[in-house]
Amino acid sequence: MMMAVRASRLFDGVDAKPVECPLVLVEDGRIVAVQSGGDPPDGAQVVDLGTATLLPGLIDSHVHLAFDASVDSVDRLAAADDDQVLATMRASARLALSAGITTVRDLGDRDYLSLKLRDETATDPTAGPRILAAGPPITTGNGHCWFLGGAITPGAGTIRAAVRAHAERGVDVIKLMATGGELTPGSASHLPQFTAADLRAAVDEAHRLNLPATAHAHGTQGIANAVAAGVDMIEHGTFMTADSVAADPTVIAAIARAGIPIGATIAQKPNPAYTPPPRMIQLIPLIVAVFQQIQAAGIPVICSSDAGIGPLKPIDALPYGPAMMAKHLGGTPAELLRSVTSEAARACGTADRKGRIAPGFDADLLAVDGDPLADLTALTAVHAVFREGVQVR
Repeated sequence: MMMAVRASRLFDGVDAKPVECPLVLVEDGRIVAVQSGGDPPDGAQVVDLGTATLLPGLIDSHVHLAFDASVDSVDRLAAADDDQVLATMRASARLALSAGITTVRDLGDRDYLSLKLRDETATDPTAGPRILAAGPPITTGNGHCWFLGGAITPGAGTIRAAVRAHAERGVDVIKLMATGGELTPGSASHLPQFTAADLRAAVDEAHRLNLPATAHAHGTQGIANAVAAGVDMIEHGTFMTADSVAADPTVIAAIARAGIPIGATIAQKPNPAYTPPPRMIQLIPLIVAVFQQIQAAGIPVICSSDAGIGPLKPIDALPYGPAMMAKHLGGTPAELLRSVTSEAARACGTADRKGRIAPGFDADLLAVDGDPLADLTALTAVHAVFREGVQVR
């Protein structure tokens, strides 16, 4: 049966000018028409959302469903068996969907558990978002997130073999740890973990297998290595040093020339009971200044969350991200909404089906109370959620 969804206004994922009094026609999980005003077809199921604003379901390009967003998420993951981890992941998937996040890209799980959950949500739209899964990230022996099971000895041959092994398991994207990270004891965010040649071998192998490759990279040399390797996206891109942050204009220019988007894992949900580590409090304003330079260079910046890693990063953090970006980096509401809809879909390689409200696209819809084109905090006032034409909230 055809469904006709009414609302007060609509942001289609691209156009800054909203559609007034929209009527979105949905059939078999896909959008078949979008019109302003008019009557629904005879026999259609009408869903009237009143004064709500419709927009595409949100896309979080960087999450970790296996982590539970606790203060000791790494230790808690290590102590849990696969059934317990899957239970956490299933609950997180449902929470993300209820927040209007209809697609997530899981960039690091344990033992490929996100692929199992991906298959579950593929057949049941009410179980969670569509999941793009990376499996365990490819890292070094004691490197960042080695405990997830993707550690290898550096070298072109071994990293190619690791990419092939991931592809054989059916991953959607290859995640490479180009530098260390804050989450892993003994790992240094500013230091590279692979050479540019190693990363190039990984990217070449991924592309040969028709898979995109994205690189976790904080320090300047690791970012430069990832750019030289031709990655499809850079995660974080903070330009951390041993004790501070220092943007490299030459590397920023190289990113801009290559047209590589950067996933700014800026979204966090307020949690008055939690205080971040002093190091991060010190670095945040410096990282903001770096991203101001990145934006000025014309590099696409995608708003994401890194959800799961700690108390400010629950799986439903993304809707808070655009308002945070507006506060720290500026930009119009339409630009910032694109960063969690159509531009996020482009960065994830799903721009043909996700991130827009237009004929032929999946009927992933978020309705919020208020007008996010005037006030981005309206993204957290969820009125209704649809995934592939099924109303899940």
